[in-house]
Amino acid sequence: MISFRIRKMLQSAQGELPLDISCEIPEGQVATIYGASGAGKTTILRILAGLLHPDEGMINADGITWLDTDRSINLSPQKRNTGIVFQDYALFPNMTVRQNLEYAGAKEDKKIVDELIGVMELQQLQARYPDTLSGGQKQRVALARALVRKPKLLLLDEPLSALDNDMRAKLQDHILQVHQYYKLTTILVSHDIAELFKMSDKVFVLERGCVVKEGTPASVFSSREISGKFQFIGDVVRIDREDIIYVLSVLINNNIVRVTATDEDMQDIKQGDKVVVSSKAFNPIIRKITIR
Repeated sequence: MISFRIRKMLQSAQGELPLDISCEIPEGQVATIYGASGAGKTTILRILAGLLHPDEGMINADGITWLDTDRSINLSPQKRNTGIVFQDYALFPNMTVRQNLEYAGAKEDKKIVDELIGVMELQQLQARYPDTLSGGQKQRVALARALVRKPKLLLLDEPLSALDNDMRAKLQDHILQVHQYYKLTTILVSHDIAELFKMSDKVFVLERGCVVKEGTPASVFSSREISGKFQFIGDVVRIDREDIIYVLSVLINNNIVRVTATDEDMQDIKQGDKVVVSSKAFNPIIRKITIR
């Protein structure tokens, strides 16, 4: 369990912004902080990592106090068991892929470098330099480097926002795999509803420095207002099997709509497809859109 309470006065384009939040994240979960640019999302990660000091606050991770301003406790970033991945990769340009990983884990068991190179599928890239890698390859290296010291808490600051949809989906899968493999607790900053719906156990919606809503992605974003005759186009962001039916989570604008489907409906539909959802006699009809 990681719990934290943070207060800090920020300066934004609109003037002063008071960041004031309290959150609890159970061990092993992926939690997403969702909100518009300037809401304070990155500041939260930087404070958790020890890169920024709050005006007032407390951070407790598995019974260990990282920060308590009332008691003048503030562990350095090196003493906090975190790994952080930024959007801009922040790789050392004069080091190879392997050297970037070895430098980050200089005092750790070197076997973890070989393990991460395998897990992140970097075998063919380990002797190359960052300027010869694609954006997706750089992000895999950045993720592997964040894991070298076997962190308890993984912090992801919109790491996939600059990538195309196909690469983004592949790296989402990589992140979920390493999250489960290394039994991490992960905090993701994102403004992409489809991404957080795919990856998150819990969502904190941040507006102007305050958490205005929290819960599972379904409880936070699912629409309950659609009834009667309707038709909309959306993207399938998740498919769940429940007994003899499927439940599709479809992203339409900024809402997630959950729709039931049969085996027949699901014959050619998969996650990521664009679909038309309409009704007939109050029963949903789902049709995949094929782009030619």
